[in-house]
Amino acid sequence: MKNNKRTLRWALLIIWMIIIFTFSQLPGNLSDEQSHAVIYIFKLLGLRLDSFFGDLANFAVRKASHFSEYFILFLLALNLTKTYFNKWKSRNIALLIVFLYACSDEFHQIFIPGRTAAIRDVLIDTCGGLLAYLISTLISRRRQASN
Repeated sequence: MKNNKRTLRWALLIIWMIIIFTFSQLPGNLSDEQSHAVIYIFKLLGLRLDSFFGDLANFAVRKASHFSEYFILFLLALNLTKTYFNKWKSRNIALLIVFLYACSDEFHQIFIPGRTAAIRDVLIDTCGGLLAYLISTLISRRRQASN
């Protein structure tokens, strides 16, 4: 049973990495279209991001997507690494995975038409992982305090 759980955790992490890679593989114009689609969906829900953020709505959606993708990546990496290491070490390794994957993702985008590599995006991605790190630490400490 333990091997099945570990295999599932590896699979989830790899699948999520493939999803991130697939989004990064899109040329710049298609990526922009996705952002505009998200803005439109929010508009249908009664939230006008373009009136809130103005011309920066597309930028805000793109960066929020980066942040969210890597928040989830951290959680999946943590879920896997905790089967191999203690809590502290597994969190640090999971954050390292987030940072390294963000770096490789930005390098990959150099080769995609209409896309560029940006250190800013690596920082945003890593901050998504860092927030997940902090939340997981707080939850862990709260659980320890209640026991």
